[in-house]
Amino acid sequence: MLIPEDLRYSHNHEWARDEGGQVRVGITDFAQDALGDVVYVELLAAGARVDKDARMGEIESTKSVSEIYAPVSGVIVEVNPALSSRYELINRDPFGEGWLIVIAPDDGEEFGSLLSPAQYGELLRG
Repeated sequence: MLIPEDLRYSHNHEWARDEGGQVRVGITDFAQDALGDVVYVELLAAGARVDKDARMGEIESTKSVSEIYAPVSGVIVEVNPALSSRYELINRDPFGEGWLIVIAPDDGEEFGSLLSPAQYGELLRG
């Protein structure tokens, strides 16, 4: 499983990247692999408010339907437009083109409380 060192992680298998005051979010390599082929994604729209660990959408795959949770609280400022027709990006490039949303966080402290790559690796090892 890929666990990029420049990201932070949630217990729910979302990744977060600090981009100068905004946080780009996606699901981890572990999550996309566990889901199997993604066939549909539903996300809250730009402008929606989210709370940390609250539902911000769902992903449907050939195996199951899973909820996606916000790793930080704030306002969604962007939703990946490519995902409206190219769901396979999540499987093919979960840390790049397969990103989900960008959040303008309420509090920079929440980002710092997410799991480090080492902590996320420990979570996966159980």
